[in-house]
Formats: sequence, structure tokens, C-alpha cells
Amino acid sequence: MFYRPGQDAHGLPHNPFKAMVAPRPIGWISAIDGDGRVNLAPYSFFNALSDSPPMVMFSNTGAKPDRQRGKDSVSAIRESGEFAVNIVSYTLRDAMNATSGGYDASVDEFETAGLEKAACELISAPRVKAAPGNFECKLWKIIDLPGESNIMVIGEVIGIHIAESALTDGIFDLTKVQPLSRLGYRDYAAVTELFSLNRPGQS
Repeated sequence: MFYRPGQDAHGLPHNPFKAMVAPRPIGWISAIDGDGRVNLAPYSFFNALSDSPPMVMFSNTGAKPDRQRGKDSVSAIRESGEFAVNIVSYTLRDAMNATSGGYDASVDEFETAGLEKAACELISAPRVKAAPGNFECKLWKIIDLPGESNIMVIGEVIGIHIAESALTDGIFDLTKVQPLSRLGYRDYAAVTELFSLNRPGQS
């Protein structure tokens, strides 16, 4: 089959685009605005961009400007110039889901989800204490994407927290952490097993 996004109807029960671009890591973003209001929300359009310096990005999509929860994250980051990324483990799946609601800007999702805050070292935004890893990020750029409310936020990672329980022989153990990823529709996946491949010429 073939269809043109936004022009031709695909004729399927649901839009297949996000199901085809999967799995996607979840960026669980915490930020604080100029009034001291804390925001915690998950984003499925999230990834690393580079490792030297380490850069990450997330995109807010589909939220009506200044009305829905995702816009609050972007507004807070515009004001503060910083944010934290919290790794979502399988054990935190329900808490992460609880923070995805369209709450008013006055709502603290940490409290809604029963999560304990931990202070960051270099930024004022709190991080999720129970997360197996956290990135402290300094805003690099906010980019307005095509579409009514598509916004990409790019940050430089300036500090990294790793829970001792997530390490095995000095390696961040993904099978122990079981990070969540977003699939299509209402589906998620967790990393439970790994396999390795050597690039050509590597032993």
C-alpha cells in the first residue's frame, strides 16, 4: 500500500506512522518555571543526538499552544534554560503513565504519581529519585517545527546520575533496568534481552 500523510487516507484503523518508527525511547522530562512550578511529563519523540558533547532532544507534538501539559514543559524550559531527563524503567511504568495526563500547570506531577524528588547538582529542576539514571541538561535551542504546535527542544547534557543498582561490573545494565520504549497505538516495550554484533573489521 501507499499513502500520502495529510492528503490520502491510509484506510487503516489507526495511523501507522508511529508504529513503524519504533521502539522510541521515552524522555521523562522534569523542569521548573519562573514561578517555581514543577513539571514532569513523558515524551515519546526523544533521543540522543551526539555524544561529544552529549546532546539530547525531545519534541512536543499535538498539544494546543498554552493549553495542554506538553506546552508547560516547553514554557518552563524557555524560562529556566534547563531541564532534566529521567530514565523510565519498567518498575516506573505506572508512575510515568500517571504523569502523562493533561493537567493544569499548577499540578505537580511528582505528587500526582507519588514520586520523590531529588535535587540536581547543576540545575534547579528536580529529578526523579527512583529513576535508574538522570541527565541534567542546559537548553541549547528550541526549534519550531512545521505544524501548528510541533516544537523541538535540544539540550546539552552537563551532568549524569546513575543509580548504583543499575550497574553490573561497571556497565549500565539494560536488562536490569529494563528501560521502557514507546511503540505505536497504546503499546510499550521493555528491554529484557540483548545481543551483540561486531562491525566489519572488528573482532
